[in-house]
Amino acid sequence: MRAFRMTGWGADPSHTDVPVPSPGPGEILVRVAGCGLCRSDLTMRQMPQAVGERLGWRMPFTLGHEIAGWVASTGPGVTGLAEGAPVALAASASCGNCWFCLRGLDNGCPQGLAGRGYGRDGGLADYVLVAGARGVVPLPGLDPRRAGPLTDAGATAYHAVRRALPRVAPGGTAVVIGAGGLGAFAVQFLRVLTAARVLAVDTDLARRAYAEAVGAHEALAGVELLRRVGADAVLDFVGTDETIAAGIAAVRPGGAYGLIGSAGGRLDRPWFGTLPRDGEVFTFQGSTIADAQEVIALAGAGLIRNQVEEFAFEKVEEAYERLASGTLTGRAVILL
Repeated sequence: MRAFRMTGWGADPSHTDVPVPSPGPGEILVRVAGCGLCRSDLTMRQMPQAVGERLGWRMPFTLGHEIAGWVASTGPGVTGLAEGAPVALAASASCGNCWFCLRGLDNGCPQGLAGRGYGRDGGLADYVLVAGARGVVPLPGLDPRRAGPLTDAGATAYHAVRRALPRVAPGGTAVVIGAGGLGAFAVQFLRVLTAARVLAVDTDLARRAYAEAVGAHEALAGVELLRRVGADAVLDFVGTDETIAAGIAAVRPGGAYGLIGSAGGRLDRPWFGTLPRDGEVFTFQGSTIADAQEVIALAGAGLIRNQVEEFAFEKVEEAYERLASGTLTGRAVILL
């Protein structure tokens, strides 16, 4: 079968042919319909071997963790999944048995550092093998060719909004910094789940326009315009020095600042007098299975829009170039 794989540490991924896997006991083989691309895929090309091995990654592996498709076959012991059923696969890996998983905090699972598309074979292939039904989410009424981004971009944005919800009062203000693939989802979740005024911030005109199209009350061209906003919550999907400083400064006492973006920024200021008084500052990575399930339910009910740009499998490198250049408004999805 076709696959787009990392073949070595520090090497660029490439197209190759690999055998179609066969499901063993408890395993599910999924025929991939579409796989979304994520900016984290780009950083994997520079992953040092020592770091990757410490995370439990094994070379080579197939990229792609925003996966949806159809059940192709199942191994012995698998029940409740009919052949041909449309499904999506939760992006975050988890064991289901540890302290975190048993409390629904499965994005904190110690075994989640390696998973489909990051250290294990992912969805940029005709088929992907799933070790157990955990994280397999049915897709009633949704097209699996386009649903993949809901499991990561959508679910990660939803996790951020869900964390901030207790701080967002009816009639208050919520700010989303970075209105790209994740931020545009966050705007929609805030509109569906709160009665707050939602502001989106992005330097790109097209992304500002899209943020307003999916529900932002106002779209601002830069974080410098956030002075004295007094936001109940600021969700930063960028994470530079500038956005961190401006985002925290925009939070009212008792509000929340969430750092989701991974641009590597710092806050080089004393925490006392800088962080929101009686407020909350949080960060996280990934999302939970429950997040993915709830996002798919919202999409199935028609309450959120999942904007994607489709690429043929042969155009995957072009799609990554578009992702790296920041010229995508929604998410890139590779059709298989």
